[in-house]
Amino acid sequence: MALIEVRELRKEFIVYKRGKGLGSFVKGMISPDKRIVRAVDGISFDIKKGDIVGFLGPNGAGKSTTIKMMCGILVPDGGSVSIDGLIPYKERKRSSFRVGAVFGQRTQLWWNLPVSDSFRLLKTIYQIPDGVYKKNINQYSEVLEIDKLLSTPVRQLSLGQRMRVEIAASLLHDPEILYLDEPTIGLDTIAKERIRSFITDINAQSGVTVILTTHDMQDVKELCQRLIVINSGKIAVDDALEAVICKYDQEAVLEVRLDGVMGDIVLPVGVEVKKVDGSAWIIAFDKTKISALDILTVLSKVGQIADFSLRGASIEDIIKRIYVDS
Repeated sequence: MALIEVRELRKEFIVYKRGKGLGSFVKGMISPDKRIVRAVDGISFDIKKGDIVGFLGPNGAGKSTTIKMMCGILVPDGGSVSIDGLIPYKERKRSSFRVGAVFGQRTQLWWNLPVSDSFRLLKTIYQIPDGVYKKNINQYSEVLEIDKLLSTPVRQLSLGQRMRVEIAASLLHDPEILYLDEPTIGLDTIAKERIRSFITDINAQSGVTVILTTHDMQDVKELCQRLIVINSGKIAVDDALEAVICKYDQEAVLEVRLDGVMGDIVLPVGVEVKKVDGSAWIIAFDKTKISALDILTVLSKVGQIADFSLRGASIEDIIKRIYVDS
């Protein structure tokens, strides 16, 4: 049985449009021009316990709206969400004890209080037993390196420090599910690596199910086992990360240093020269239709190949292609 079940989930919002000028303002007050926007349009998926799922999509795709319905913050207009048998918006208190959440730049901590005071308040809110609280404080303080931050007011933390503290706070009550919305946004490379390593470890050790929304493709590559890509409120792709890469990783890029060119170069159909800088050529091609060897053979007939390298599409390129196709 799936830990999270989403069935034909829908959410609509009314958007009001107001023109410029006093006349348009008065008209808008009396008879507003409005339209209905379907932010989430009948999506369905299951997530098993212990999965790390990347929930991706461009801005405005419906990701945050879906997550908020899964947390019980928003009520669906249609369809259903079930968290281990609980309906989040109807049983919000019970379901909230099962989940932890970090929503990007929005803090769950008390801004002017030391971190330790925020943790103690969360202990009371979630009714965390003393033994569990002490164990988790000790574990997360060491692993996330926040022990020296506990006496610091939240407002004085750097972004990287606060994000580590936020993740620790979201896990104090031992949730089964962790929602992470852009957990590495704005962080430096070292801070990102520390957080990615922690997410991997907590998933492996405690079996915490992680639903991750991010625009950082390195997060996707290092953390996610499965991708759900949403666009315009609909699911564009739902598959294992490796399967998505295999399906959409069609374009390859060949970088060639070609010396002593003699004559015109006529490349096969479907091969595109992206850039020529002196003897350096950058060539893109569909590797399902032609091989790099075929291209090099053509080039070798008109010049001397001094060096070459071959690379496939990045994760970011693949996700962009999914957006375009959907």
